[in-house]
Amino acid sequence: MKQNNQSIMEAIIIVLHETTGIGWQTIRKVVQHGAWEQYADYAPADWQHQFGMKPEIAIAACVAMRRAAAENLREAARERGIELLTPCQNDYPKLLRHIPQPPWVLYAIGRKELLEGPGVAIVGTRGPTAYGRRAALDLSKALASRGLTIVSGMARGIDALAHEGAIREAGSTIAVLGTPVNVVYPPQNRGLYAQLQEQGLILSEVPPGTPFHPGHFPLRNRIIAGLSVGTVVIEAAERSGSLITAMQALDMSREVFAVPGPISSPKSAGTNRLIRECGAKLITDAEHVIEEFPWMPALIQHENKQRTRTGSAPLEQPAMSVEEDHIYRLLQDRTRTLDELHEATGYPFGLLHAILINLTIKRKIEQHPGSLYSVT
Repeated sequence: MKQNNQSIMEAIIIVLHETTGIGWQTIRKVVQHGAWEQYADYAPADWQHQFGMKPEIAIAACVAMRRAAAENLREAARERGIELLTPCQNDYPKLLRHIPQPPWVLYAIGRKELLEGPGVAIVGTRGPTAYGRRAALDLSKALASRGLTIVSGMARGIDALAHEGAIREAGSTIAVLGTPVNVVYPPQNRGLYAQLQEQGLILSEVPPGTPFHPGHFPLRNRIIAGLSVGTVVIEAAERSGSLITAMQALDMSREVFAVPGPISSPKSAGTNRLIRECGAKLITDAEHVIEEFPWMPALIQHENKQRTRTGSAPLEQPAMSVEEDHIYRLLQDRTRTLDELHEATGYPFGLLHAILINLTIKRKIEQHPGSLYSVT
């Protein structure tokens, strides 16, 4: 794709994403349709006929496209201190490309480079016990000290403690918001938000200026799970947003971990059920997480050396498992789709998906639109 066409497509993605009433599937249809340079001249009837938009939404799309033609949307965002990430860019988070309905636009404030390293999500109740508070701080500090990026949602309770533990350890942390990226929610986390601006990264797919809506929070949970190789749940009740994040992680073939709690505590009913019924791995310290990813210490060491040895000779790459090596050799031969890899290997889709994620994290392969994979 020519750079000019890519820029046009990206502008269309951003402006449609920010148009009220236009959802993920409609943007997908527009992107797949192509002929992006024609959209600036579309009348409302064209949008209705081509993409099935309602009349009022079609009119809004026309207005938005005229705005896109008149403004540099990326520069306008930068003036507000916000960076934009779309799937058109190379620095769009690699792991998010593997999830169902990856965000078309991510708004970012802070250190975008934190998206490059492996992350682990820590989520849980907004009203933790002393036991839960201690577990959240200890685990986040220990995982951050090992070079992992802690991902959470900046909610009260376990989320805030997970971010705080990483910051105390001078580690990396990413907050994914259910509000616009420039809106502090909840307000009492204003001090934490300021720290994240300076030392971490704040992300949201909610366009700036969007009114508060509780429905945005379950959607942001898929981003928390999608950015992470594994999700740790600490103190979650039977009906909890943290369980939504955990189930989404399982659906993405990511690892899920749970800190067990007292059988008499309602706040641990959800985490205990994750262990009992959903295959979550019981953990009591950070090493239980690390040992599930044998490649992780080598990758973290490699990235740390790369940061301090710019321009030096290539460093040893993290080792691959037998299954990963098999997939890698197949892709060295030629680019293949997910279905072609399944047919060539016979691996179950869950295992295959996990292998592809690991190879992406190790930067051995990359994913392209249409579930195509190739070596880097």
